[in-house]
Amino acid sequence: MPENPDHFGRRCPRLGSPVLFAYCRITGEAGLPCFKIFDCWWEKFDVVSFLKEEMDPADFEKLTGFKPKPKVVSLVELIEKAKRRTEEG
Repeated sequence: MPENPDHFGRRCPRLGSPVLFAYCRITGEAGLPCFKIFDCWWEKFDVVSFLKEEMDPADFEKLTGFKPKPKVVSLVELIEKAKRRTEEG
């Protein structure tokens, strides 16, 4: 396992552009890594072992149990947020 894989890069399936592992470690919800971090990085190195060592056990547990919102729910939330902004401004 590499000591620090933060410089590793790959194409992000969510963004559609190249990202570094360091970016994936900070872009999730509630201060956690991206929920897809295991799916994206398992071929490059042992991401599970690395994150287990680096993260607080409770945060690691949250990450492994994280279930993203369905797309429809996310879209409805974005629409409602845009409506509120339009009404306020």
